[in-house]
Amino acid sequence: MTLASRSIPFELPDSRVATVPPERRGMRRDGVRLMIASGPSPRIEHGVFSELVDHLHPGDALVVNVSATVPAALTATTSDGSRLRLHVATPAAGGLWSAEIRTPEAGGATSPGPDLEPQTLTLPGGARADLLARSLRSPRLWIVAIVGPDDLLDYLRLHGEPIRYTSGPAWPLSEYQTVFATEPGSAEMPSAARPFTTGLVTRLVSHGVKVLPVLLHTGLSSFEDHEAPGEERYRVPLSTAVVANDLRRGGGRVIAVGTTVVRALETVVNPNGDLHPGQGLTDLVVKPEQGVRAVDGLITGWHEPRSSHLLLLEAIAGRETLQEIYEVGLDDGYLWHEFGDSLLILPAG
Repeated sequence: MTLASRSIPFELPDSRVATVPPERRGMRRDGVRLMIASGPSPRIEHGVFSELVDHLHPGDALVVNVSATVPAALTATTSDGSRLRLHVATPAAGGLWSAEIRTPEAGGATSPGPDLEPQTLTLPGGARADLLARSLRSPRLWIVAIVGPDDLLDYLRLHGEPIRYTSGPAWPLSEYQTVFATEPGSAEMPSAARPFTTGLVTRLVSHGVKVLPVLLHTGLSSFEDHEAPGEERYRVPLSTAVVANDLRRGGGRVIAVGTTVVRALETVVNPNGDLHPGQGLTDLVVKPEQGVRAVDGLITGWHEPRSSHLLLLEAIAGRETLQEIYEVGLDDGYLWHEFGDSLLILPAG
């Protein structure tokens, strides 16, 4: 049984996928819709993201991902002149990288790439990508040697573009950054935090809500339709672990901003629910049968059908609750995608 076959079933119409940032639709970043679902029943409310402060208590903590998005999509050319897209994902051992090959489509979209043999692809600026072998973790990923650049992040800043899968306008990298982004490394935006603004963060802090940082550099989402997510680099600072533990002991709630934060925190939580600092690579897949120990709630976007993220949400909310949340979201016109609307899942009370 694949991960995909275990997630809640639904179909997502193309019309419900937001391909335009809210600011380009005449809204503020924090003007996207927000569904608030609390308790196992659940009690569902509707609002806008700028009202988030009304649903959190003094003494709560928001844990945010400070990873910044890099322009990880490169034009690649085969020896016979065929043009492909190389999506750089995460570092591999020995200075290598995992990456996905995709086929460019009309309007800027991409689709899964052709069935290639190991070979060398030409990259912009005189660099090359040696496709060495298929990754053992995912048949869509290659282990790649990128030859030429002294520093890959600097090279991507010069020659890369933000990763995208659907057709539409090409947005600048700034549209794929959150207000918390300080450390470049994510192949795709940790998008749950996109609706935050400096003004909203100021109101939250003034309300007595702590904002605690963690780092998790995201890989690729394209292959998660039927597979577990790949290894990702994370760091949970000592200060975040200490403050979160103290707040929970005092009755405060730890609310993760995004599934990336949940993955990082659940990697370093002990059986009693206490966090400790840590860093490295995590291959943890949060599933309903194991539940969650590190967080009490979650702010997230709306995830595609058959995504492994849905199992993580089910671990927090429960299957029946999550099914009802998504049925209401579909019926009530919520928008999916990184430029879409938001969901706040809270415990009862």
